[in-house]
Amino acid sequence: MSRMYIAGGMTGYPELNFPAFHREAAYFREQGHEVINPVEVNPDPTAKWVDCMKMDIPALLTCDTIAMMPGWERSKGASLEHYIAQALGMKVVYLVREAVPA
Repeated sequence: MSRMYIAGGMTGYPELNFPAFHREAAYFREQGHEVINPVEVNPDPTAKWVDCMKMDIPALLTCDTIAMMPGWERSKGASLEHYIAQALGMKVVYLVREAVPA
């Protein structure tokens, strides 16, 4: 199985979309994947965006797959993670389960 990074939007979602990140991580772990969940990398909801990205990008670089949550393209951070993953030749998976924005 793969080592997978979960990417998606947080800003504008209830609870910063943490429940959706946890749901996706649990699903892929049940399927046997090793999952890197950025919410677990930095669980502080008050952290600054740049500080989160400084922790998330190194975590992404340890993976071979990135799973893009619905709406990722509206997220500056997820768009950056997507760009990095594509540039490095990682497998990109686009999820279809919807999170509900605020």
